[in-house]
Amino acid sequence: MTIDIAIVPVAGVGTRLLPSTKSQPKEMLPVGRKPVVQYVVEELALSGIKRLLFITGTGKQSIEDHFDTDAELTRFLRKTGREEQLAELEFEHKDLEYFYTRQREQLGLGHAVLCARPLVGKEPVVVALGDSIIGIHAKSNIVARMVDEFERTSADVVVAFEEVSREDVVHYGIAKPKGAAGEIFKLEDLIEKPAVHEAPSNLAVAARYVFSPEIFKHLEQTTPGKGGEIQLTDAIRSMLAQGARGVGMRLAPSERRFDIGNFESYFRAFAEFAINDPIYGSNFRAHIKTLLEEQS
Repeated sequence: MTIDIAIVPVAGVGTRLLPSTKSQPKEMLPVGRKPVVQYVVEELALSGIKRLLFITGTGKQSIEDHFDTDAELTRFLRKTGREEQLAELEFEHKDLEYFYTRQREQLGLGHAVLCARPLVGKEPVVVALGDSIIGIHAKSNIVARMVDEFERTSADVVVAFEEVSREDVVHYGIAKPKGAAGEIFKLEDLIEKPAVHEAPSNLAVAARYVFSPEIFKHLEQTTPGKGGEIQLTDAIRSMLAQGARGVGMRLAPSERRFDIGNFESYFRAFAEFAINDPIYGSNFRAHIKTLLEEQS
C-alpha cells in the first residue's frame, strides 16, 4: 500500500516574523520566486502524494486562494500577450486534490494534526510542516524514501532528521537512536530541547513524518504541556514507549532543511534560493559580492 495523503499544518500565527505576518501567513512569504508552502506542495507531489489536507486557521485564506485555478488571471495574461508567464501558473494544474480544515484554537502542532483525524480515518499518513522546505528548490524525495521504509519495515512512525551542531540541540527535538545511527536507524525515543550535555545525539527532527493511524489515539491521550499546547513529539514518545516500531532517517547532504520560523532563517533561505535561481542567480550573486566588497 502506497501512502498518497499528507497533512500539512499551516495554522501557526508566525509571531516571530511580525510585522511581515500580521496580514499574511508565514507560509505565503516568498522564498526566491515562490511562497514557502508551494515548495512544500511541489516536494510532496514529487514523492507521489496526491491528496493534501491543510490544517489552517484565522487569516490563512490566501493559502487556499493560491492553489485555486485562477481563470480570470489566465484570461488576462492571454489577452495581454503574456503567454510566457502562464508557465509560472503550471502548479495550478498538477494532479492533486486539496482539502482544508481549520484548527479553531491555537493548541499546538499535535492538536493541529489531530484535527485531521475525521478526514484521514484509519489510513497511514504523511505529515509535512508547511513552513519548512527540504532542499534547494524542494527537489528532495525524502518523503518517498520514508514511505518506502515505513512499508518495508511495517513501522508505526518514521521521522526525518538532520544533523545540527551540539550547541544547537537545545532548540530541537533530538533523536535517541537504538544502536548506531546510520542513514536509517531504529528510533528509541525523542528528547525535546535537551541540554547539550544530556542530548543523546545531534540529530534534530526535520519537519517530515510518516505515521500509522495509531498517532491519533496517542494525540488524543496526550496531556497539554506549556501554554496548553498538545505536542506532536509527546505523542510520538508515547507511541515509542508503548512498543511502537520507530525509524529515523537522515536527510541527505543536499536535503538541508530551510525552516522559515524567524527572520534569520528566512533571510538565509531567501538569499540561498535567490543565488541559485537558474535565471537571476548569477546577477544576484554578483550584486551581493559588490555589496559585501563595498561594506568591507
